[in-house]
Amino acid sequence: MTRNASTELGEFLRARRAELTPRSVGLPGGAVRRVPGLRREEVAMLAAISTDYYTRLEQGRVQASEPVLDAITRALDLDEDQRAYVFELAGKEPARPRPQGVQKVQPQLRRLLDDLASIPAMVLGRQMDVLAWNPLAAALMGDFARIPAEERNYARMVFSPAMRELYADWETTARTTVAQLRMEAAHNVVSPRLTALVNDLSEQDPDFRRWWAAHHVAARTSGTKTLNHPIAGTLVLEWDTLTAGTDPDQQLIIWTAAPDTPTQEGLRFLASWAAGGQEAGRGTSG
Repeated sequence: MTRNASTELGEFLRARRAELTPRSVGLPGGAVRRVPGLRREEVAMLAAISTDYYTRLEQGRVQASEPVLDAITRALDLDEDQRAYVFELAGKEPARPRPQGVQKVQPQLRRLLDDLASIPAMVLGRQMDVLAWNPLAAALMGDFARIPAEERNYARMVFSPAMRELYADWETTARTTVAQLRMEAAHNVVSPRLTALVNDLSEQDPDFRRWWAAHHVAARTSGTKTLNHPIAGTLVLEWDTLTAGTDPDQQLIIWTAAPDTPTQEGLRFLASWAAGGQEAGRGTSG
């Protein structure tokens, strides 16, 4: 584990314990505290480790084993994404529970198989760089080809004025994007490109600067977004993520609409509009 990863892990643990209260983890409330959150000794007690050891872990002076990390993530009541982030920073593999029950294809994935031509899709690489897209994605999100390759980044796009208008709930989308970018940082803490991206966005946008400092993390999985599209109107889209087996650093992002809905009609109209002379290209990050 590199020094930078150790520092990142310590900052993340401090941020998470600052969000908890004694009562939230089953401890006596006690007197009003000058500093919010749990104390280090309380986290150590809940994790059944020494306060000195936990302090050194937060300070980046010790590497924790898988059992210790597991105990700390439980003590801090971390969710699966946060837990995976901790183990990634520590260079460990978390023990994940195996899925139960019969596995079935998700409806949005089935729709992708049935009719990819009617589905906006793009490929994201490391640091959320936009590597490729289809014409409908360009019609939905904006002409990626007009963005210089070195700036063609989804996180950067989200904090643009156009995206603030496009997303009906822009703040939730932007917060989630920052949390996903923070999760990606665990894979390569010392990436110069990521550092430059974070520095640029921190200087340009106070919201990004505040949310990045909060150290929240989230995996890129699936969800629903509402878009106020200037041509197609209101679109309620389900999005899903497919990771390439040949390169886990590349993910296909798709947006689908439930059948027989105004959003499905809106996508069809948008596809027709895009095919009527709009330049969208297949594009690469160059």
